[in-house]
Amino acid sequence: MDIIYINELKVPANLGVYDWEKRLPQTIEINLEFAVANQKAGATDSLADTIDYAKVTERIQTVLATHRFELLEALAECIANLLLHEFGASWTKINVAKLGVLRNVKRVGIIIERARTDSTV
Repeated sequence: MDIIYINELKVPANLGVYDWEKRLPQTIEINLEFAVANQKAGATDSLADTIDYAKVTERIQTVLATHRFELLEALAECIANLLLHEFGASWTKINVAKLGVLRNVKRVGIIIERARTDSTV
């Protein structure tokens, strides 16, 4: 199993439960790890044999621009579902953080791990 990672992806998101959070999009930071169940790309040197991280980041940015989430948990779950079901990752670990929303705190966030349960991977 190979693990692709994307660190410190900063994306505006419509996120939060408080009135002040709902006024404007907040910049969030996303760190991702996702597994590709084979090593074919290393042998073929072909992008077609792996998950294109540029397409992953584009898709996340599109979803976050068009959806509203109250909780980081729901946002992270949405990203996990994209990676597992749309991009075919077999496993993912997602760290999503709000930046500077609490006094004297740089980040607050959640980390989730999810794996596909079907046998098509």
